[in-house]
Parts: sequence; C-alpha cells; structure tokens
Amino acid sequence: MGKKEMRSLRSKDPRVAGLSESQIYRDYERAFTGGTGLPLALHAPEMFRLVQYFSNQESPFCSLMGKTHKTCAACYALQQQLAREARMEVKTLKCFAGLCESAVPVRVGEELIAFLHTGQVLLQQPTRRQFNQVAATLLKWGIEVDMQSAEEAFFQTRVLHPGQYKSLLRLLAVFAGHLALCGDRLLFRANQSDPAAVVKARRFVDAHHAEELSLSRVARAVNASATYFSKRFKETTGMTFIDYLGRVRVEKAKNLLRNPNLRISAIALEVGFQSVSQFNRTFKKVTGRPPKQLRPE
Repeated sequence: MGKKEMRSLRSKDPRVAGLSESQIYRDYERAFTGGTGLPLALHAPEMFRLVQYFSNQESPFCSLMGKTHKTCAACYALQQQLAREARMEVKTLKCFAGLCESAVPVRVGEELIAFLHTGQVLLQQPTRRQFNQVAATLLKWGIEVDMQSAEEAFFQTRVLHPGQYKSLLRLLAVFAGHLALCGDRLLFRANQSDPAAVVKARRFVDAHHAEELSLSRVARAVNASATYFSKRFKETTGMTFIDYLGRVRVEKAKNLLRNPNLRISAIALEVGFQSVSQFNRTFKKVTGRPPKQLRPE
C-alpha cells in the first residue's frame, strides 16, 4: 500500500485527514520513526479497523502475525481497549506476546479528535521461556505459522528500557499539543475541493458571526436547502454548523481577551453570544480553559 493511499485511509474526519497530510506531522513522523525505529500512526478516535503502519515501520514479528486472522483479531481488540482508556491521557497496554502498544490523545479543548499510536516494542530482552509461552498461545489458537520464522522474528523485536520508552511517550504528548493547535487552525481553512456552498458559508459566518445566525439563514445565504447544507457542512468540516459557529466566535474572542480594558461580558456580546454563561460554556468546551485564563497578566 502506497503512502498516499495509506494516509487517506486513516480517517474520514477532515481535521484528522488534514493533520495527517500536514508538513508538521510528516516531518515529525519521519524524525520519530527514524530516531527510534518505532512506528507511528495518526488516526481518529473511532476504531473501525486495525491501526495500520507503513510496512517498513512494522516489527517483523507483528508483520508475520498480521497474516493470521486470529492474531489480527487479538490486536484489534487490544487497540479498541486502548482507544477507550486513552481518551484523557497516554495509555500503554501489552499484547499476548508482551509487546507494548501506546495511544496518545490529541485534544482540541475538551474534544478528542485523534490519537497518535505507536508501539510494537518490548520493554525487556526477550527470553526463550517467553517465546515458548507465545508459541503455546499460537498453538492453542490453532494458528498455522512457521515457528522457526516466528521465533526469529520475535527475537528481532525492538527493545527499549522502560524509562526510555516513557520519555518517548512524553515527547509524543508534547507533539500532540502542537497537532491540536494545527487542528484548530484547519477548522477555518477552506480547501479547493470543498463544496461551493460550504466555502460561501465559511465566508458568510466570518463576516456575520456577531449577528444572530441560524443554519436556515446561512443556508439561504448560500442558495442551498437547510437539509443539504447541514449534511454537506458536517461532511466537509467534521462538525455541525452550530459547533463551527461557536468555534468561530471563540476565535474572535481570543483576540479581544488580550485587551485588559474590555470586560468579558462585553466581549461575549461583541462576538455574538447571547449571554456570558453561554460564552463561558462554549469557550471552555472549545479551548479547555475559562476565558479569564487568557487574560494578560
């Protein structure tokens, strides 16, 4: 599978797809895999399929096991559990063979938009006894695999000291924060492939965000039915029109909050919110922080 095709399969969410194609992610991916020898993938929170790494990144053992249905199912179950447990913080689990898999959440405010996924690594030198246990499990599952090849591949698995692996995950967590900022910017960037109605809607919202806006009003402004516009807008941006409008208003408010002479209540009304409580609630949801925390010291 080619790199371009691989990236396109990572997610149907426009934000995740945009991040996976971004230069910052590509550069970091190359640096991370080149420096550590570990694979790296960016995927949406929903686990509809097994996480896919580029073939030249996979461990020999995992690549061999991936050719059997039973072990693929076991790996998929493990990754689903990771996705459930890593929504708020970095999480690491071990597969049946003792290899670690880790997920690092990428969050924009209170919203989880993606995971950085790595692993296929041992945190101690493999032993003959350990492989015998792996072989026993494979036989129990009725998996037909050449045990000599499996053994050779198992002992070729990348080994890292637990402290070293923990440090690498901290680096991924820092990078996840940078990706979150990029994901926030991607929300407001139109692409040439976007439907004309969505492009016009973005411009209309940017110009009229301080007014009382509804989905039906914007749909009329771009000459589309409300049903068509709602569906196409969600497909293109990855969020509902109401959520998008809230984010636009919050972005406008961020700039105004840097002015200490403006009261928060005045800023809320200035950018289009109907009340301070609505502004505070939306701001916290989008940024993960209350508005007052963006005030200058």
